[in-house]
Amino acid sequence: MTAAARVRATAFSTLAVLAGALAAGAVQAQNYPITPAQRATAQQVASRGVPLSELAPNAPDTYVVQRGDTLWGISGMYLKRPWRWPELWGMNLQSIPNPHLIFPGQTLYLEKDGGYARLRTSPGGSGDETVRISPRTRSDSLVGTALPTLKPHLIEPFLVQPLVVDELTLEQAPRIVATRDERVIMGNGDRAYVRGAQGHPLELEPGVPRQYRVFRNAVALKDPVTGEVLGYEAQYVGRAELVRSETTAAAPDDASRVEVVPATVDLSGAKEEIRLGDRLLPAPRRGFVNYVPRAPREEVDARVVSLYGSTTVSNAAQNQVITINRGTADGMEAGHVLTLLTKEERVRDKTDSERAMIRLPSEANGLAMVFLTFDRVSYALILQSQRPVQVGDRLVNPE
Repeated sequence: MTAAARVRATAFSTLAVLAGALAAGAVQAQNYPITPAQRATAQQVASRGVPLSELAPNAPDTYVVQRGDTLWGISGMYLKRPWRWPELWGMNLQSIPNPHLIFPGQTLYLEKDGGYARLRTSPGGSGDETVRISPRTRSDSLVGTALPTLKPHLIEPFLVQPLVVDELTLEQAPRIVATRDERVIMGNGDRAYVRGAQGHPLELEPGVPRQYRVFRNAVALKDPVTGEVLGYEAQYVGRAELVRSETTAAAPDDASRVEVVPATVDLSGAKEEIRLGDRLLPAPRRGFVNYVPRAPREEVDARVVSLYGSTTVSNAAQNQVITINRGTADGMEAGHVLTLLTKEERVRDKTDSERAMIRLPSEANGLAMVFLTFDRVSYALILQSQRPVQVGDRLVNPE
């Protein structure tokens, strides 16, 4: 078989496998965010590679993708600045047309020529761009085995739990009004009764959600600079499934009087005790979520608003989630990587006879990636930090 024939055969078999996977995972594939700008960058880099000066000092000549790897980790293995993933993708644009479809079992080969580097999936630029997938029968979609950008367990809970709403959203949401045996506290497997807002009964009909999230206590998120309320973070406490509609019935002692019969829900996934008065909001659809790590195109000057899930701890560290005072209205997108800066510290100059106060400059303190956005706030994962992260710390474009 000629080299050209091998390439065609390899390409055909690879595309056939991927096509089947993508057909089975069409909904998930829609969530792969590849912007025209990222594709243009990758195509430009693909023409010659990236400068050797951009490579990480210990970038390996060959690497076999392992289970548990992440796109962020592999990008950091090869590039000094991991958020420049489009460049790493461009280094292998022909054999990896979608940066999310990289699988355990693929071997990556680093070529260096003329001051530039290129990443391939075959040695020596042979042109036989074989996607090496571990040899076992696959009955599941390959989309589900593609490498995630980040460790899934670090962010998956936050994709359904935190909710930022305006002041009236929770007040107008359906509320738990009663339970069997007049219990005040409920948990997994319990049945509860719910009323909708005035004129908006909770009904079990085609097209109406059956799965809900249960929330409590909308806490104000205030801008640490201006003091302005950016939104209200609702506390997630569990899930509820609607099993019977809210209706009305004639009062047993007076047929002319109508009484409300609340809707029925079954509770599950309780993160803590569920109580009377807790509110229900429709659960979002679960889907494959992945991101292309990248620097924002517009200038960003954000601040840390809060440390998620803690009212007593004042510091956050690597792999913890923070809320920042920039959202979709400010151009923030999932996948944006930002540099964390320490606060400017005021200290007394002990070498000065007058003990004058001086202000130390902010210093780079690590990186954070935005993964969930709302109108005026976003949630970001701290990827790395040298010092504790605090409310009020700045986030800016990475250099």
